[in-house]
Amino acid sequence: MVEIDSLLHAGYHNPAQRPWQAERTLTKAVLMYPIFITDERDSVIPIPSMPGQSRIGVNRLEAFLAPLVAKGLRAVMLFGVPNDSVKDAYGTAADDPEGPVIQAIQAIKAAFPALLVSCDVCLCEYTSHGHCGHLFPDNTIDNAASVRRLAEVAVNYARAGADNVAPSDMMDGRMRAIKQGLIDAGLSHRVSLMAYSAKFASALYGPFRDAACSGARFGDRAAYQLPPGSRGLGRRAIERDVREGADIIMVKPATFYLDVIRDAKEIAPNHPVAAYQVSGEFAMLHHAAAAGVFDLKAAVLENMACLQRAGCSLIITYFTPELLDWLD
Repeated sequence: MVEIDSLLHAGYHNPAQRPWQAERTLTKAVLMYPIFITDERDSVIPIPSMPGQSRIGVNRLEAFLAPLVAKGLRAVMLFGVPNDSVKDAYGTAADDPEGPVIQAIQAIKAAFPALLVSCDVCLCEYTSHGHCGHLFPDNTIDNAASVRRLAEVAVNYARAGADNVAPSDMMDGRMRAIKQGLIDAGLSHRVSLMAYSAKFASALYGPFRDAACSGARFGDRAAYQLPPGSRGLGRRAIERDVREGADIIMVKPATFYLDVIRDAKEIAPNHPVAAYQVSGEFAMLHHAAAAGVFDLKAAVLENMACLQRAGCSLIITYFTPELLDWLD
């Protein structure tokens, strides 16, 4: 005889019952679309390693975003892709008022005032060496100088109209410095701070570095991004960023780090937790579907459900345009 407390099937036999079993429901409101802004203002440049994705010039942004906004897009994250000629050792061009990010913030807010604009804050796209901060003469990270510069960039994005700033550099103490900068600038009441708290030194960033032209010219970023097996460091980084004033906690990459997403939700139960489904995850799903391994829509929706099950309430994904259609 089957024990009564072993009977589960009836609770999800009818399709109408199955959503009741989910911890969270996938809606358009939980999506944020990362887009690459080229300084070639009139260009749309396809990214070969990221199917369907392009670098968009500022003058093409309104036409690019309008149909997505009409379908329910509510948030974007901006990554600047400057010309190599403006790069230097200090990332001077990161907050250039004529540069791609600040120009894009202003263009988007003028065209779509209600669209939330988040800005990635990092120096790797703007440094001649491709690292995420300033360097000492021996090519190790100068953390203090890096944090000062990152805080300047974040505040200038906020002044330009960004609704959210998201430092991805992984320098120690940058959250506190940026939060204090926003307070001092009188912007902390309207500009939120999203921490790339548990960002791991992953093999899955390759297509992004092609897209953003941001690969390191020497060495790697393993001295400041987290080792992939280091759950404890991930937990400590989340705890630190909560203490330093983060409004949102992020885990990156997403699919390989579901345990860390769950950790983040347990450590910071009163904070939104974001998962960044990175370029390598996006490309893997596309290539596997193209090879006939599975149906792309089914796999992506399953992936989204699993990210939410792990604990996230915001998903940053290049599949946002498709999801806006699929969720209709």
